[in-house]
Amino acid sequence: MRTRDATLVIYALPAFPLAALALPLFVIVPTFYSEVMGLPVAAVGGVLFAIRLIDAGSDPIFGWLADRWDGVGGRRRGFFLASIPLTASAAFMLFWPPQTIGLSYLLVWGGLLSLGFTWSSLPYTAWGAELSNDYAERTRIAAFREGATLIGTLSAISLPFAVGTAATNSADGLKAAAVLVAVFLPLTGLMAFVFVPEPVNRSTREFGLMQSLVFMSKNRPFLRLIAAFLLNGFANAIPATLFLYFVSERLGAPEWRGPFLLLYFACAVLGVPLAVNAARRWSKHKAWSGAMLVTCPIFAVSGFLGDGDLVAFGAICVCTGLLLGFDLVLPPSMQADVIDNDTAVSGSQRSGMYFAAWALATKLSLATAVGVTFPMLSLLGFDPARSSPDALKGLSMLYAWAPIVPKLAAIGLMWGFPIDRVAQRELIGRI
Repeated sequence: MRTRDATLVIYALPAFPLAALALPLFVIVPTFYSEVMGLPVAAVGGVLFAIRLIDAGSDPIFGWLADRWDGVGGRRRGFFLASIPLTASAAFMLFWPPQTIGLSYLLVWGGLLSLGFTWSSLPYTAWGAELSNDYAERTRIAAFREGATLIGTLSAISLPFAVGTAATNSADGLKAAAVLVAVFLPLTGLMAFVFVPEPVNRSTREFGLMQSLVFMSKNRPFLRLIAAFLLNGFANAIPATLFLYFVSERLGAPEWRGPFLLLYFACAVLGVPLAVNAARRWSKHKAWSGAMLVTCPIFAVSGFLGDGDLVAFGAICVCTGLLLGFDLVLPPSMQADVIDNDTAVSGSQRSGMYFAAWALATKLSLATAVGVTFPMLSLLGFDPARSSPDALKGLSMLYAWAPIVPKLAAIGLMWGFPIDRVAQRELIGRI
């Protein structure tokens, strides 16, 4: 059954402030607390690393709790609404700190915000996965949510340029993000709670945390999907990690970093309906595989660019941005399908646990990309202040060509994926 567009718009609204929260948390906060607040760089790095460890460990716990919540409002709506006060208040405190703070302030509020963000995100995405049991409708639901996520990301990128001056835009941009999240997350979360229905819980049995993990480990379509997602996420994280260096040092245009980012994510918004139509015409796994395949040669061209090649790089941003819409919409829609496979076997619908594994894979791909690319840059002799021509060529090779191998591996896993429209309909019949 097709969900009303108005219902999907209201469901998607909280994704906007959550995305506007995520980008500053992971990208701007480290620099802000070291450069603007004056905390030691190494100490800030150590505190943020500790926060990441705590955050990673919280994913399975919140995923399990999301599936076991039995409070007011239902296990998806109620658990999501209960998280909002912590997430919104922690974001405000972290993004708008007092003038004099210490490392303990960053540790406490950064840790609370990471936990709150995980708590909010898991029941929210599980909610969307369970709103419909129709193969194609799940793609529409993911498209509405990820479209709002991209708009929130664009807003977060634009805030430092829209407020403040060149010297203060980092601080003023974070303050604007603090107000945005503190106001819009409670407002949109309450609207979703009131107007979007609680999904039907199709569970006939309940399991403990360890039993849930055992069933997940036996779900072969899920293992195949998450492996492909991890490989593709790693491939995407490499150029994302090196983007600022590539534009500044290889293209010689540091002033174009912001505009190129805006162009890339704006095109990703346009790519969302393309992904929905492609999945409807073919299938989710074939549409995603095709998008990844097309991305490889387009992105490889950037390895041949040099100083001043801004038009060519802009065209690459447009094309790869459009294809990013496929990466954002189709995998979470397929995730809902592999959950059906588990529910049909185990009798328990544990979307929270599955999306916890999804979140953990995302964090692992980002961490692995950083752990691989920066040592490689060092081996290549890259130094932002004084890099040789050979080091800049090495940067280009790493930026453009290193992602191709993991993308091809992801395509190999997904091309013959076993759950298509017919197989998913059979799973629903078994459930």
